[in-house]
Amino acid sequence: MDITHDVFRHVIHYGLHLVLPFGIARVLWPLHWQRAGLLMVSTMLIDLDHLFADPIFDPNRCSIGFHPLHSGWAAAVYVALLAIPSWKWQALAAGCLWHLAVDSLDCALGV
Repeated sequence: MDITHDVFRHVIHYGLHLVLPFGIARVLWPLHWQRAGLLMVSTMLIDLDHLFADPIFDPNRCSIGFHPLHSGWAAAVYVALLAIPSWKWQALAAGCLWHLAVDSLDCALGV
């Protein structure tokens, strides 16, 4: 993999994690979009499950299906949280699902 691809991959990855959630929040929760965007970005905390891996960071490892909060079971919980009639819980759930989608894209780009 060349340096240009690597830089592109990281810009896309972190842009999608840190910037686009505010756009999603603006569309889904226009009255609360700023707080909803912050809640969505806060779901980066699911990356704390990386601390249980050995090694903690492996640039060639796909998070999806490897770390517990990046698993199918976790995704099912995130989908279930969408049913709670509260924009705050829905923003957290959407943020977690968005996080998994972005990490999946990163896995595809990392090949």
